[in-house]
Amino acid sequence: MVLALLLARAGVEVTVLEKHGDFLRDFRGDTVHPSTLSLLDDIGLAERFARLPQRRVTSVQLPIGPDRSLVTIGNLGALHGKYNYIAMVPQWDLLDLLADEAGKEPSFHLRTNTEATSFLTEGGRVTGVRYRAADGTTGELRATLTVACDGRGSLARALPELGLESFPCPMDAWWFRLPRREDDPSGLVGGLGDRFFTALIDRGDYWQCAALIPKGTDTERRAEGLDRFMTRFTAAAPWLADRSDTVTSWDEVKLLDVRLERLRRWHRPGLLCIGDAAHAMSPVFGIGINLAVQDAVAAARHLVGPLREGTVGLRDVRRIQRRRRLTTVATQGLQRLAHTQVIEPLLAGRTAFGDPRRAERMTQLVTNSPWLNRIPAYFLAYGALRERPPRQSLR
Repeated sequence: MVLALLLARAGVEVTVLEKHGDFLRDFRGDTVHPSTLSLLDDIGLAERFARLPQRRVTSVQLPIGPDRSLVTIGNLGALHGKYNYIAMVPQWDLLDLLADEAGKEPSFHLRTNTEATSFLTEGGRVTGVRYRAADGTTGELRATLTVACDGRGSLARALPELGLESFPCPMDAWWFRLPRREDDPSGLVGGLGDRFFTALIDRGDYWQCAALIPKGTDTERRAEGLDRFMTRFTAAAPWLADRSDTVTSWDEVKLLDVRLERLRRWHRPGLLCIGDAAHAMSPVFGIGINLAVQDAVAAARHLVGPLREGTVGLRDVRRIQRRRRLTTVATQGLQRLAHTQVIEPLLAGRTAFGDPRRAERMTQLVTNSPWLNRIPAYFLAYGALRERPPRQSLR
């Protein structure tokens, strides 16, 4: 949607296919970081975005102290600039805002209830997609350039020439909700239970809860019973014990099969992959949506000219991967480090960073060095590389 809006504003004919009838569904990536907030400001949507229901988060806390106490590892409130917080906004509201704004452009088209089912190819070049509508009708949509934004289940993942790399993940995630009260902690809060790690996202009137469990143990843990799970969970977050009975069925606990992957090539003639289609991210740092948005901004900046001139070629889409690959590799590298040094040992019942003394040193270093605390905060805010939208898309 971001890419479509930026291209349409620059006069490029663009069509978005959305297989659902609307955007109203339970997304998990609802964290809008300063990089995306700055983009919305750049393109004149800051005021409209500010009117959306949202919760502002300025700190990230994890149980990495020697006694598993909460330590603030990222204080976004200490960052300079207009946007020193993460906005927790229902993703459907953000998508509706972007679609509404893009709909003001005559070159923008949104087809809902329309699912891309396969690629059209001619002479080794992708020339569009075949699609199926909700009523069963099928058709073809031809395009100068097809952009795969369809997530980690992307059609493009089946193309062997793109080469999918996968990295080990020590965990899967259970997602569920619990009521929130005014005297609860605020922000992004972590907790540690019996071989699982909790991440609690402050959504104002409720907590969006994630319980990280050892990879592949979903069936085994569910067989132990919901009561046993909630007992473990409240041992990690005892201040939520008085409302744990609001989860009454396993149907309310959704499994996320955590993956960490990236394509070796994000493109072939006529095709570009961005976002999770190009690089599936771990939920660590909650940065996936913002990394995808930055991909879209970079793609728009590099593609506006060639698309308007009708000269877009393989060199243009290669340039986007070269621009964004280092950021992706660096981000996934930090996520892999968090997997091995924090999450994997905690899920195994050990101490983060290898031993209690090392954890204590790390904790003291982070808490006693405000400048060091700003490093993870800045990374959470902006990632490794900030992108600027094309001037043709500004309002």
